[in-house]
Amino acid sequence: MITRIFRHLAFPDWMHRRKLPEAALARLQAAVAQAEVGHGGEIRVAVEASLGFPALWRGTTARERALEVFSSLRVWDTEENNGVLLYVLLADRDVEIVADRGVARRLAQEEWETICQEMEALFRAGQHEQALTLGAQRVGARLAALYPDTEKTANQLPDRPAVLG
Repeated sequence: MITRIFRHLAFPDWMHRRKLPEAALARLQAAVAQAEVGHGGEIRVAVEASLGFPALWRGTTARERALEVFSSLRVWDTEENNGVLLYVLLADRDVEIVADRGVARRLAQEEWETICQEMEALFRAGQHEQALTLGAQRVGARLAALYPDTEKTANQLPDRPAVLG
C-alpha cells in the first residue's frame, strides 16, 4: 500500500499532459469517433493521472474508481444502455472497461479483460496514445457485433477523452 501511495504522489495530475499532449488527445477523439462508425454503441474514454491521498488511504482500486467515473460521466445515460467506459489510471498503468447493463448482459467481462491486458502492455512500453487508440478500436469492434448500425441515433457521449484530476 505504501509503495502505491508514493507512486501516485510522484505522479501529479499534470503528468498526463506529458504522456498525452493536446495533439494526442485530438487524435484520440478522432479515433473514438471512427470506432463508433458502423454501430449504435457509445464509447467514452477517461484518463486519470493518479488518485488523491484519501482514495489511496481507503485502498480504492482502479476498478472502483472506474465505476465512480462511469457514473459521474453519465456513461449509463444512453438510450439503449449501450455505453462503454475505457478508464485508464496512469500511475498504476491499469486499464478498466465498464460496460452499461445493455452491453454487459450480452458480453462477458472476460472479453473486456483481454482488451485491458493488450492496452496495459502498451502502457508499460510507454505507448500511451497507441494503447488508447487500440482500446477504442477493440471496443468499437465488440460494439459493432452487438449493435449493428440500422439507424444510428445522434452521438450521445462526447468523443473527446475526459482528462480527470
